[in-house]
Amino acid sequence: MESLRHVKSRWRACVWTSRWRACVWTSRWRACVWSSPAVQALVLCVLTFGVVLPVLCHQLLYSYYFFRPWYLEQQSEQVLQDSYRRGQEALRFWQEAAAPTFQTHPYPRPHLLVTVVTARRTEGQDFHYLLQVMQRLAGLLASCRGQHCAQVLLCDVESGPRENEDAVLLEGRFRTVRRSAEERRRRSGEEEVNMFEREKRDYVFCLQKGWEMLRPQNVVVLEDDAQPRSDFFLVIQDLLTRSFSHDTLYVKLYHPERLQRYWNPEPYRLLEWMGLGLLTSSLLLLVLPYCSSFNFTTRHLLFFSLYIMALAELVGRHYLLELRRSSPQLYAVSPATECCTPAMLFPGNSSARAAGYLDGSFCAKGNAKDLMLFHMVRSLPGERAHSLEPNLVTHIGAFSSVRPNHGRPSLL
Repeated sequence: MESLRHVKSRWRACVWTSRWRACVWTSRWRACVWSSPAVQALVLCVLTFGVVLPVLCHQLLYSYYFFRPWYLEQQSEQVLQDSYRRGQEALRFWQEAAAPTFQTHPYPRPHLLVTVVTARRTEGQDFHYLLQVMQRLAGLLASCRGQHCAQVLLCDVESGPRENEDAVLLEGRFRTVRRSAEERRRRSGEEEVNMFEREKRDYVFCLQKGWEMLRPQNVVVLEDDAQPRSDFFLVIQDLLTRSFSHDTLYVKLYHPERLQRYWNPEPYRLLEWMGLGLLTSSLLLLVLPYCSSFNFTTRHLLFFSLYIMALAELVGRHYLLELRRSSPQLYAVSPATECCTPAMLFPGNSSARAAGYLDGSFCAKGNAKDLMLFHMVRSLPGERAHSLEPNLVTHIGAFSSVRPNHGRPSLL
């Protein structure tokens, strides 16, 4: 009996010893696994890109995490409602405005001429895009430092049987130019010309008229749905002081937000992307040793660089560019992009050169005026063109004045 009890006790001791050793080995294995850099990196990536960013960014329009089925229609409708409300407010503003403020004898050779190109819209008239833009310009001019920081030219290219009612409402308050009766008759015989060529000819007409009438030192051309931002004139003045502006044909002040991502065939964005990853990861690895016993290696630099690059791209480059608005000096100038022309700065007499280049070419589908200008700059020796980031104007035109509109407009 005693022998049996002794065997049982030894068996129990062995069992407990085995369990204890198993627990020890399990805990050691878990500790080893969790201390593995590869496992830690995997967990960080899963939490960041699979949990945190989807929660924070699913309503950001220009993020990869934007959930279109839930939010696109809702946000598009909200933007349309806000634009309609602002359009009605602008209409009341100009209808109730005091006596016209336009002076018939402006200063010769203005330092900056802002030419607004407008035409009557067959759709979206109630949004009054032109009135919104001119209301914003009037407010910016009133608060501009110094007198006559810019002059405004309203270029009405409408030549159809119905007049541009919004432009008529603004006539007398701003210098307005239109085609003569002979020019209208000539243009009416060009119905066979495609809409891209007509749009280009309208643009050339406004460039030429602005130069012939005032001989401005610098020109900004805005389409009637490009609403300037609050720092518009401050940034323009800063751009004109930079050395590159003396050797450029034009500076694009707008590029569609959906096309501003890093993953793009334009080489400078790829370099910017890699630079962001390397710089941020280097700063992070310099700080980490002061917070913990972190040992820096080249693998850590590579991992955190890729991590930061993926983070920036998935959240959206557009939102990083918005940080530059804190100062006019922080706006970035880069090589020109192909699209688009809602807002263009022509330093010096380059507006006359651009008008001459465009006037000697023919536009068609797939070769609109923005693409034509871009390819001209690349083919003409000595000519350069640039783009400004972030955008200096907001494109508020959901309904196009020159192209057919299919269905309800959408933000994407």
